[in-house]
Amino acid sequence: MTPIIKLLRADEWTAFQRDGLFAGSPDDLRDGYIHLSTPEQAPGTLAKWFAGDVGVMALTLDADALGDALKWEESRGGMLFPHLYRPLRLDEVIEVRAV
Repeated sequence: MTPIIKLLRADEWTAFQRDGLFAGSPDDLRDGYIHLSTPEQAPGTLAKWFAGDVGVMALTLDADALGDALKWEESRGGMLFPHLYRPLRLDEVIEVRAV
């Protein structure tokens, strides 16, 4: 298993649980893919995009199970970040924790 992380705001997590499907945050929808991070990248993502947000949740996913819709693409600082080019299903979430 290759763990990757999706950070969600509290309202996004509530809607995801209700709907069973997550098409993306406003930033994801704008960019055309769901932004994900490796466990090592997640603290930087949290600091840059979620500073001051209360109730942020970290969802752990298995990159190996997401199929061809997961692409590793260069982003911040030239690092490769995982991007998911389809909605995320609730049954793909392995672990959830508050950050």
